[in-house]
Amino acid sequence: MAESTAIAVMGASGRMGRMLIDVITESEKAHLVAVTERAGHDWVGKDLGECLGGAATGVPVYAEPIDAIVNAQAVIDFTSPEATLDHALLTAQARAVHVIGTTGFTDEQLDQLKHAARHATIVRAGNMSLGVNLLVQITKQVAAALDEDFDIEVIESHHHHKVDAPSGTALMLGEAAAQGRRINHADAADRGRDGITGARKPGAIGYAAIRGGDIVGEHDVLFAGQGERIVLRHMATDRAIFARGALKAALWGQGKGPGQFDMLDVLGLN
Repeated sequence: MAESTAIAVMGASGRMGRMLIDVITESEKAHLVAVTERAGHDWVGKDLGECLGGAATGVPVYAEPIDAIVNAQAVIDFTSPEATLDHALLTAQARAVHVIGTTGFTDEQLDQLKHAARHATIVRAGNMSLGVNLLVQITKQVAAALDEDFDIEVIESHHHHKVDAPSGTALMLGEAAAQGRRINHADAADRGRDGITGARKPGAIGYAAIRGGDIVGEHDVLFAGQGERIVLRHMATDRAIFARGALKAALWGQGKGPGQFDMLDVLGLN
């Protein structure tokens, strides 16, 4: 275990939490030291293995994040913006790597994360998969090559439990398109259309969100010109790709200095 990275997972009982537990348990480079659940949850105070219907593993389930973080070298966090900000303060104090897959942050909350990154390594990405991060790079390149004669639309689909829209991945793609065109994303983003909206604004980056069933995640970037369309697409069929990416980020962050990074840094694409 000397070379194995000690990892804590925030929010163990959800779909991503369970997937992370499986991926870390199978890894030869990392091991779980603790997980968390909200206060009052049936799992709190018990052994994780028994909570999952198996033998005891020695991994405790805590309600207080600090109890899980204190012995961890990395913390993987797919919770809520408010919870993640609280965790960021604790991971900064513990000098643990904080891998953040949480989405839905406001600009003010993102500024707070920047402050925490002055003291610790933070890896934050709206999507942890290799394929999506390659798509981000390709989107930037295509947007740079095409002018405003090509309208840009980001169309994303997710399961009916997802609470934020557009998805963090969709926003990553829209921001990549804006960077490619050397424009301000906040000024160009068109995130909602309803009623008599008028004609599309030149240079706008539009978003459309679909929610239904058990869709893991599908993202299209549409470049629509006169007489032709270019569609860049990524389809996720297994949530494990996000867990594997998060684990890769946690391992990559070991020994890095303070700062905020993303999956492009982890994958060497920046």
